[in-house]
Amino acid sequence: MSQKTPDLHSAYALDSPEDHKQLYAEWAGDYDETFAAREDYQLHIQTARAFVAAGGQGPVLDVGAGTGLCGAVLAGLGVGPIDATDISAEMLDQAMRKDIYRDAIVADLNQGIPVPQGSYSGIVSSGTFTHGHLGPEALTALLRVARPGAQFALSINAQHYEKLGFADALHKLAQGQIQNLTLSEVRIYGDLAAGPNRDDTALITMFERT
Repeated sequence: MSQKTPDLHSAYALDSPEDHKQLYAEWAGDYDETFAAREDYQLHIQTARAFVAAGGQGPVLDVGAGTGLCGAVLAGLGVGPIDATDISAEMLDQAMRKDIYRDAIVADLNQGIPVPQGSYSGIVSSGTFTHGHLGPEALTALLRVARPGAQFALSINAQHYEKLGFADALHKLAQGQIQNLTLSEVRIYGDLAAGPNRDDTALITMFERT
């Protein structure tokens, strides 16, 4: 068992993929109630809406899908088919119960995603780049599975965007691998949130693969 209690504070304190897997294995069963509802989580809604507003369409890969919060919004907006990938098999088990995903793929982004190159027309991620345990190196794996012209909508914690090297990495990618890069800052949590992270913001990072 993890020594960290499954909650928002321990999620922000994650240090490694193993820590991530342990924490989310324990949190999966009541994640939607103890995190999403209690903290008035809003980022998945805003990320999904931004993807659709930009003309995003399926097949979509929901990266760091967790229990399927973002995928449910995408499906409700008429997007599909949607596949889910996450490092936590337990979280994906919860996601698949919502009957919105075509497939679930257990994967560590640092090790790549085991699907053929160019499998997806859209890549969406809400929350994966929020806690600071995953850096811009993971973008390589996402670009590999995206088709030319694929629409990306990635939420990145505003505090980490420059500090962890996302700004530099995306600037370099914009020299030939991606285009139409835009950033939109939004609140991660709603007005009902409490605690030290209640006012955290994220940059919804939009771009297309060239």
